[in-house]
Amino acid sequence: MPEPAVPPTPPVPLMALLAREDLGLRRIAGPSDPDAVIHWAHTSEMADPYPYLLGGELLLTAGVHVPAAADPGDYFDAYVSRIVAAGGAALGFGLVPVHDTVPPALVAACDRYGLPLLEVPPRTTFSGIARAVWQLMAQARTAELRRVTEAQQSLAAAAARPDPVPSVLRRLARRVAGRAVLYGPESAEIAAAGRAPGPGTDTALAELAATLLARSSASASATVAGVHLTAYALGAGPGFVLAVAAPRRDPGDHTIASVAAVLLTLLTGEQQSGTGAARSSALVRLLLGAAPDEVAGLLGTGPWRVVHARPEAPGAVDPVAATALGAALGSPLVDVDDGGDGVVRVLLPGAGAREPGPQQGWTLGVSAAVEPADWQTADTQAARALARARATRGALVRHGTRPGLAGLVPRADAETYAATLLAPLAGSPTLVETLRTWLSLHGSWDRTAVALSVHRNTVRQRVGRCAALLAADLDDPDVRMELWFALRHEN
Repeated sequence: MPEPAVPPTPPVPLMALLAREDLGLRRIAGPSDPDAVIHWAHTSEMADPYPYLLGGELLLTAGVHVPAAADPGDYFDAYVSRIVAAGGAALGFGLVPVHDTVPPALVAACDRYGLPLLEVPPRTTFSGIARAVWQLMAQARTAELRRVTEAQQSLAAAAARPDPVPSVLRRLARRVAGRAVLYGPESAEIAAAGRAPGPGTDTALAELAATLLARSSASASATVAGVHLTAYALGAGPGFVLAVAAPRRDPGDHTIASVAAVLLTLLTGEQQSGTGAARSSALVRLLLGAAPDEVAGLLGTGPWRVVHARPEAPGAVDPVAATALGAALGSPLVDVDDGGDGVVRVLLPGAGAREPGPQQGWTLGVSAAVEPADWQTADTQAARALARARATRGALVRHGTRPGLAGLVPRADAETYAATLLAPLAGSPTLVETLRTWLSLHGSWDRTAVALSVHRNTVRQRVGRCAALLAADLDDPDVRMELWFALRHEN
């Protein structure tokens, strides 16, 4: 019989449904398995519900479909056998108005086929049972999300320890209540943590890791003697595999193991290539006064780009998610801003690298390609590109590098002109940035408010203040053009 096509949602323990006093359900037949679960509730009065079931259901019926002239034993035997064949998890039988009691032949059939049978009292509606199932499912989903979030934070903290690889494996093994093993080239065991859930687990894990490498797949899974095995190929180099063995497979376990795989990819990559030591050297030299172009060679080869990113979901940035974003963009040089605006900055070596593309769940601003001496300029470009992406609700905006009329004016003359024109705004960086954003968005109050994370009335007040200080008519396109030119050459 094929596996039931159950949905990727947390299942509801049948015992939890029976414990609901407001429902008053009572098990009257079938096994009392504490591990029995249901994935949804479905009402049907079909004599043969098989074609309409996907598997994992609590099937609810009031017995309307039972023919009066039928032999109860034969009828319910066929009825229950079809539910079991379809993968149904349990059967709920509602009392009145059709039947005052649950037919004894149905009780016998459910006992015979091992299908839990629940008696539904007259006061309980089928829609109330369905609502209770969804409530329990929502509670389970919330608990699972909390468990995954706590695991991500725990793994990220482990990766920052002096012994990061063993620490990550220990935290992972503890989270899945099993064993985690890191294999290197030629399937050599590099490190392991946790207790094997069953005999022969280590051998089975090694075999699964070898199978994964032979297939050149990203992941592989198997079940051996009731133990769930999963292996993940790491991107740190050929032959690196994370293998996990657990006594059970909860919905969030794959996400937790995937986070560990990303962290181990970064950690083992540093150990193999020496990039971790190189970055430390670069940081020390910068702190001791070296110029960026002197240490850039330790970090990669240029030209370079800076990417500013903000998650689409509100809230604080998850360091693990930021690390994963850097890995997706192709760089371990990631900074999570603690300034409260939730911006992640990534420094990308540009030589031979692919152009940064949109990333699901993130809004990105990308700078032009620059040399190390212009890293700060690129950082500003990326910040402005991100502001424009948020204002226009785009997934990614790149800083424009097309030459324009500004190239016709010598840089020194342009800077002098900008300083003179913008002198009334000197000392008011907030006004300058508001004016720049407002002009870049063609005078849109709403989009400027979004880009600056302020109220639109605040934008109006600031722009009005700029107009007063500059003694300029900001509705005049010539004035706007001159101000935009000056803002582009402001020091």
